[in-house]
Amino acid sequence: MIKYLGSKRLLIPHIVNVVRSFGGVRTVADFFSGTSRVGHALKKNGYRVLANDHLAYAHALATCYVETDVDDVAGPAAQLISEFNALRGRPGYFTETFCEASKFFQPKNGARVDAIREAISRKNLPPNLEAVMLVSLMEAADRVDSTTGVQMAYLKSWAPRARNDLFLRLPELVRRPRHGQCRAHRLEAIEAASTLRADVAYIDPPYNQHSYLGNYHIWESLVLWDKPEHYGVACKRVDCRTRKSDFNSRTRAVDVFEQFLSKVQCQFLIVSFSDEGYIDREEMERILECRGEVHVLEFSHKRYVGAQIGIHNPRGKRVGKVGHLRNKEHLYVVTPTGCEWSADVVMENGGGQREMFGSAAATNGHRPQRDREVARARLLR
Repeated sequence: MIKYLGSKRLLIPHIVNVVRSFGGVRTVADFFSGTSRVGHALKKNGYRVLANDHLAYAHALATCYVETDVDDVAGPAAQLISEFNALRGRPGYFTETFCEASKFFQPKNGARVDAIREAISRKNLPPNLEAVMLVSLMEAADRVDSTTGVQMAYLKSWAPRARNDLFLRLPELVRRPRHGQCRAHRLEAIEAASTLRADVAYIDPPYNQHSYLGNYHIWESLVLWDKPEHYGVACKRVDCRTRKSDFNSRTRAVDVFEQFLSKVQCQFLIVSFSDEGYIDREEMERILECRGEVHVLEFSHKRYVGAQIGIHNPRGKRVGKVGHLRNKEHLYVVTPTGCEWSADVVMENGGGQREMFGSAAATNGHRPQRDREVARARLLR
């Protein structure tokens, strides 16, 4: 899957374990699905997943990895991939914008993207098969890009992978889970919360000023194929200036999260949120208490690679110092008041020893010591 700021790749086993610990869960709603890594993992573990994201590229990913079942498309998808891999490059909008006006990709690969994307459009494929092809192309482009993982800027010198040839692969599709077909939705968050019903809500909203549309504008343009006007060195879509989310606003983040939460129609909640977000831990716990008992799992890990490289101006000169290289990710687990719940998180510590961490347990509506027990674990990259 594509490189992604905010990816929960390393937390997925623990998210799945928390869902499993509830018992009797059939359906999970993933309200901010992003790359669909979490939804894909839950589907593989037998849960029916309702994925949602308002961005077009994220909806394509969810349609591919969550809604589409491998038995329905594997044969036709493999044939199309073979056909598209044989196409010669034909420069067009993608090459002009992201290889010439900017330097995200080598022109040879940009021309291949143009040719393949036009071919996908001409095929008029069924929606799920088209999504699989778009994701295959997106991931192929991601493997030969020249960025640190976000599309706010490209590297001053070509990344070694950028010199490789673009090559499509079949995405890792899985079979339909035992609890029924999964679905991918493209709704605004509050509308999704008002519409989708599930046993568990997995909630991973934008947490600070960084817009996923701005960070991954190339994928949005690749999926929509609307060839928009662009601006700036990074050739961002012009609608990056107007398509704003209240979740990305320091002054509005708390209000919109509370409004969203009031609409969620699920018994159990799992909220993933970084300590770099606009809502700190104390505030988050206060907000979530209206839904039941709040338990916190805390993980420490390296910040994204761009933060480790440092702060640079548009000319590529290093101009600032990075404040910290690690951050904490919190999983807030919310259970109904009086529900007896506990979970054990098994992690590898720095010395390679396996350690068992007891999570919070709510019994008869009373929290243990400190009013909130915290299961702390070190998550290593």
